Amino acid sequence: MRPVFINVGERTNVTGSAKFKKLIVEGDYAAALSVARQQVEAGAQVIDINMDEGLLDSVQAMKTFLNLLAAEPDIARVPIMVDSSKWEVIEAGLKCVQGKCIVNSISMKEGEAKFIEQAKACLRYGAAVVVMAFDEVGQADTADRKYEICERAYRILVDQVGFPPEDIIFDPNIFAVATGIEEHDNYAVDFI
Repeated sequence: MRPVFINVGERTNVTGSAKFKKLIVEGDYAAALSVARQQVEAGAQVIDINMDEGLLDSVQAMKTFLNLLAAEPDIARVPIMVDSSKWEVIEAGLKCVQGKCIVNSISMKEGEAKFIEQAKACLRYGAAVVVMAFDEVGQADTADRKYEICERAYRILVDQVGFPPEDIIFDPNIFAVATGIEEHDNYAVDFI
């Protein structure tokens, strides 16, 4: 039986973990690998790797960490999610990962042409993709916009690019919840 819930380990993300960020900035990759190992031992089924930090050469940090991680069978046994807001960092990661990985993320924020270009590259590398509900107009903030953007992205990926549907993961974006601001009242409902 396939799991209904996938536990993604996010502690190997310099934007989300002060400890991991410090280790990477200081070049202590051995200790940084122990963070990934702890996540796998604690039940993470995917490890998210993000090196988006202004003090880093993010491309080099991604390559170094992923190459070291590949030599650790107790960590490399789970899929890797290459996570960055910079395409050059994602592509550097794709060149290092062995087997199928997940790209986090692509979107239509910069238009269809860029989206198709990045999707084709992901397909060539054999990666699955997380697709953000974002287009040229902006981030989807209502249920209707989430459906509209995700359906459009799906049609482009499957019909134009030839992407396998099972390799597409949608992130419909959740916004601020319970802020007391009237405009935010329906964000959680729209997400669900």
